[in-house]
Amino acid sequence: MIYSKSQIEEGQLLLIDKPLTWTSFDVVNKIRYTLKRHYGFKKLKVGHAGTLDPLATGLLLIAVGRKTKSINELMGLDKCYSGTITLGATTPSYDLETEPDEHFSLENFDRNSIAESIETFTGIIKQVPPVFSAIKKDGKRAYELAREGEKPELKAREVKIHDFKIEDSAFPDLHFEVSCSKGTYIRSLAHDFGKALNNGAHLSALRRESIGPYSINDALSLPAFLQLFENPDSD
Repeated sequence: MIYSKSQIEEGQLLLIDKPLTWTSFDVVNKIRYTLKRHYGFKKLKVGHAGTLDPLATGLLLIAVGRKTKSINELMGLDKCYSGTITLGATTPSYDLETEPDEHFSLENFDRNSIAESIETFTGIIKQVPPVFSAIKKDGKRAYELAREGEKPELKAREVKIHDFKIEDSAFPDLHFEVSCSKGTYIRSLAHDFGKALNNGAHLSALRRESIGPYSINDALSLPAFLQLFENPDSD
C-alpha cells in the first residue's frame, strides 16, 4: 500500500528484508530519499531499530516520522536469527568480511561435543563484541581502529540466550537457530562456540527472522518496497 502524506508524518513502522551487502544505513538512506521525493518532504526522520551487518539479511525495522520516537523501545526487543557457523577456521571479523587468520584440523573432531557445548551457551552469558563492530572506543568506531591495524580492547558484556539449536548434517557447516536478548553479537557467539569446541569457527551466513512480535514473513524486500513508489497506481 501507499501511505498518505499525513500518515507518513504521523509515523509508520516499515518491515524490510535487508538485502545482502547493504548496510542498515544504506537502507535507511534509500527509503528516506524515496519517501522525500515521493511526498515532497524537505525533511523526514527515518531510522532503524537494530543494525544488521552488511553480510546479514533479514528483518530490519524502519521507523518513519514520529514513529522514530519508539526506536529505543523497539531496540530492546528480543531477536531471533538463523544462519551458519563454519568450523575449522577463524577470521578477525568473526565472519566472512575478512579472510581466515587461523585454520584448525577437523580430522579427529568429536561431533558429539557440539550438542554438549550448546548448554554452556544458553541463559545469561558474557561475550566480548567483535573488534569489527560499531562500538566506540576512544572516540572512534572499533571497526575503524581494526581496519587501521589496531586491536581495541572491548569489555565483555552480559547477554541472554533464550534458545540455541544446531543441526550438523552439513558438517563442518553448522546450521543454527538462536533467540536472544538485545546487544547479542551472533558473530561473537560463533567465534566463542568454536573455542568451546577446542577448534575455530566463524559466522558464514546470518538472517534475522524476527524482532519481538515482528516477523520476516510480514516484511517486504527492499526492491518490492521501492517498486510501490515507482507505480503511483499501487494500492
